[in-house]
Amino acid sequence: MGSALVVGVGASGGLGAALCRRFARAGLHVVVSGRSADKLEKVASEIRDAGGEATAVVADATVAAAVAAAFDAAEAAGGPPELVVYNAASTPFHPLLEIDDAVFEEIWRVCCFGGFLTGREAARRMLEAGGTLIFTGATASLKARPPFTAFASAKHGLRALAHGLAREFGPQGLHVAHVVIDGVIDGDRVREGFPQIIEQLGEDGALGLDALAEAYWMLHAQPRSAWTLELDLRPYKETF
Repeated sequence: MGSALVVGVGASGGLGAALCRRFARAGLHVVVSGRSADKLEKVASEIRDAGGEATAVVADATVAAAVAAAFDAAEAAGGPPELVVYNAASTPFHPLLEIDDAVFEEIWRVCCFGGFLTGREAARRMLEAGGTLIFTGATASLKARPPFTAFASAKHGLRALAHGLAREFGPQGLHVAHVVIDGVIDGDRVREGFPQIIEQLGEDGALGLDALAEAYWMLHAQPRSAWTLELDLRPYKETF
């Protein structure tokens, strides 16, 4: 059994968890990594109850040793991971004059620096056998608008990182891709915090978790004669 690592998993009703479930259904032992032990174990338990294999690993994606430990767990489960996703994000929004130095730096560390640590570790571990490394982006990866200026600056950096890694390591057999999530994700975070948004968007107006997970899996399954570097995903009715 091969392994997969998803960095930045939160609640079971979020994108990270949906990715873990999809990869487990494909037969991979999934390492479910994030900061909340309770949330991670819930996702891992649900996968095991459904007949899949999963291990929960608490790890701070902005600490190199913690990232390495998550990769160690994947290797212990099934050798060097064949699929890694960096899905961690920090999305506070404030007018720029209200953001202090520490908040700006924390957004950058989670959204960009953690991606660097994960990408570097993936290259170290996966080049011999090859595999797929995917970074989760957002509308802010391409457009900077207040009050998301700090978030956008970090997401632009993550996108540049993904492009640089793809050009450096793609020819060596590591498929690096960046996914632009251009729209509202229909997950617990929005349904519980902003239910009116889901209601306003209507049927299929928000990005479905299973549909997103299927798109990520499609990237991993691509033949190397036709790899995608950047994929943008949005609901059919989203304006752009």
